[in-house]
Amino acid sequence: MSAAHPETAAQPRFTAKALLEFAAALLTRAGLPSDRAATVAEILVEADLMGHTTHGLQLLASYLQDVDTGKMTKSGELKIVADHGAAVTIDGGFLPGPWLVVRAIDLAIERVAAHKVATVSVRRAHHIGCLAAYLRRATDRGLVILLMCSDPSVGSVAPFGALAGRYTPNPLAAGWPTDGDPVLLDISASTTTNGLTGRMYREGKGARLGGPWLVDNQGKASEDPAVLFTQPPGAILPLGGMDLGHKGFALGLLVETLTGALGGYGRSDAEKRWTGAVFVQVIDPDAFGGRESFIRETSWMAQACRSAPVKPGNPPVRMPGERGLALRKRQLADGVMLYPGIMDALTPWAKKLGVAMPAGVV
Repeated sequence: MSAAHPETAAQPRFTAKALLEFAAALLTRAGLPSDRAATVAEILVEADLMGHTTHGLQLLASYLQDVDTGKMTKSGELKIVADHGAAVTIDGGFLPGPWLVVRAIDLAIERVAAHKVATVSVRRAHHIGCLAAYLRRATDRGLVILLMCSDPSVGSVAPFGALAGRYTPNPLAAGWPTDGDPVLLDISASTTTNGLTGRMYREGKGARLGGPWLVDNQGKASEDPAVLFTQPPGAILPLGGMDLGHKGFALGLLVETLTGALGGYGRSDAEKRWTGAVFVQVIDPDAFGGRESFIRETSWMAQACRSAPVKPGNPPVRMPGERGLALRKRQLADGVMLYPGIMDALTPWAKKLGVAMPAGVV
């Protein structure tokens, strides 16, 4: 879950190309090889294009800080820990997360040609950003993709019934093709994210989340983001909140199992730096009921959902990813509107690294 920016006329817009070049230049000057810098920039800008503003260029200043301090590895290669054809485990050595995930997806796509289902586990990646930004790499090829991640260094989400955090929001994403736009699902197993809660907290006293998505250190549900930053801290509630959070808790545990546990590096290793544990699976529907039948079924379901009756005056049903793809198309044409404060955070880095700030288009 991420927050859209306020739609204000005062906010400048930037071409996606200008943002890509700016982000890549910053990362290259910071020390990343140019191809890896370009991949990281692509994933961050793609997130902003789709409206995931807490997981787009808002992350870039933190990434640059971690490159500067050595918490993100600048050079070297990933290591193949295990390779069984259809099942591969990669140790990323804290190399850039987006670059590692793109490599993992491309490897799964390559392997699916022979194995029909291919799974890649990535351990010890740096932060990987927005999951939705990766999905079309598979769906544009007519494939199904499942993508999940956790961060073994952070424990901000409470198990159902608890008032202290033990795991991360643990997003799970999936994408599949239809006869039109693909369906792109990207949700957290928690009520909100660390990124949104942190942003609201930084925006100052009086800022509130959209509902009682947190639990304070006394066990009371709260919409005050400061709850997560008290001593002792409260926690983010699992998806479903106080009432139905047992469902989100179960999903969160599933993601933990398929990421850290399956990859062989998780919370029991007591990692302290920003870490991505990642699960990627790519499926070729042609190996099952056939591609034609698959597309017929996914397209029928999408149309059936969109045509479902709604309350008078309400908009029609929207499929997962539909808003993001429409926003992406609009922002590619009209320019990208970044959330307030993102460029302010990047200005010192641009000065330090000698990179010109991008010019707005309006």
